[in-house]
Amino acid sequence: MLNAILGLACLVLTAASLLVGPADLDLRSSVDGLFAGGDAAAMIIMQEIRLPRALLALTIGVSLGLAGAVLQGLLRNPLAEPGLIGVTSSASFGAVAIFYTGLAGASLYALPAGALAGAALSVVLLLAIAARNGATLTLILAGVALTSLTGALTSLILNLSPNPFASYEIIFWLLGSLRDRSMSHVWLALPLMALGWLLLAASARALDALSLGEEAASSLGIRLSGTRLLVVLGTALAVGAGTAVAGAIGFIGLVVPHLVRPFTDRLPSSLLVPSALGGGALLLGADIAARLVVPTRELNVGVLTALIGAPFFLWLVVRARRELF
Repeated sequence: MLNAILGLACLVLTAASLLVGPADLDLRSSVDGLFAGGDAAAMIIMQEIRLPRALLALTIGVSLGLAGAVLQGLLRNPLAEPGLIGVTSSASFGAVAIFYTGLAGASLYALPAGALAGAALSVVLLLAIAARNGATLTLILAGVALTSLTGALTSLILNLSPNPFASYEIIFWLLGSLRDRSMSHVWLALPLMALGWLLLAASARALDALSLGEEAASSLGIRLSGTRLLVVLGTALAVGAGTAVAGAIGFIGLVVPHLVRPFTDRLPSSLLVPSALGGGALLLGADIAARLVVPTRELNVGVLTALIGAPFFLWLVVRARRELF
């Protein structure tokens, strides 16, 4: 029932996303333009501007929600989210490095390629560090260190950038936005995200076993090192690909699993699909709000998700503190 409700919400919000925009198109013109039956202007607006944006909001939201649920199950930490292991910040650094070197204008794929390279580098470093010690704590500490390092390197590039316009573009991209994306971005990111979803979904049984503790999971035949590899690779592919085309969008992976968990049996595996659908619905809603909150100037969707997620994160910290004491 929960999955059906969230799936319906995704469909409704996807349709709403297709109908919202500065162009004054009525419902009939929008539908005709979407299915290649309208005039040329409506077709361009619907097929080249609004459709890619709606698809990316849905799929990136799915990636963030699913990765957040899996990481919270793997690390057994309610504050875990995709940014915790450094994938988002590493992908952002890769894109910023492309901006700084002036290669961003060489090709449509230069910026996403840089972000994906940054995400891949984070995976290599994480696995190299965590390989010697299989403890979950090692993975968390390595992710925190990697996040701090790539964040510092990104700040250094901003500080050294001689061109103020380039600095503005970098900052704008780091805030996260789905504006001006095309179907080329969809076809670039979607296969990688889909592969990441499959890897993350494959960890479901292991996550249920880990809810009993690492020793119990090992006694049930779960290979903890293999599970961590699946999760890290899946998160890097799903979240890294999304960051590569839309910039850094945070907190969805933190917020959504907590919102849907009370409506499930609380097993990690039963949380995966609702979190994925909830993430898609939340990012679609945030992207619609980004276009409507300030009609004269569109907000970056990453700003809105941070405004939603940061207070929620503080509430989780306060609640955890109360439970401890």
